[in-house]
Amino acid sequence: QVQLVESGGGSVQAGGSLRLSCAASGYPATKYCMGWFRQAPGKEREGVAAIGVDESTSYTDSVKGRFTISKDNAKNTLYLQMNSLKPEDTAMYYCAVSFGCYYGNLIATMYNYWGQGTQVTVSS
Repeated sequence: QVQLVESGGGSVQAGGSLRLSCAASGYPATKYCMGWFRQAPGKEREGVAAIGVDESTSYTDSVKGRFTISKDNAKNTLYLQMNSLKPEDTAMYYCAVSFGCYYGNLIATMYNYWGQGTQVTVSS
């Protein structure tokens, strides 16, 4: 059983930065595709960033140039560095792992295990 625990969320002002972490246990999750997703109240879950087995990365257009996804296989931990945060980035952020992909992808249905989420709030 894979367990994913997110941390690093919080409240920041627009233009600020946060670094999210996702610690995996029970399986070497970072050796597979992993991704970050977010969901704001009243909106559907959205793929934010993903990293594949080959360490290829994918980003949704709205975060390109501001967010960076990375992973540390030795620590079995996934990261999301978020810079130049905007109020529209406010959401619950979730990490997830997919055992069915090679390249990073932002399709939520491809992912098998999910964390409980960490809240990010950006004020203007």
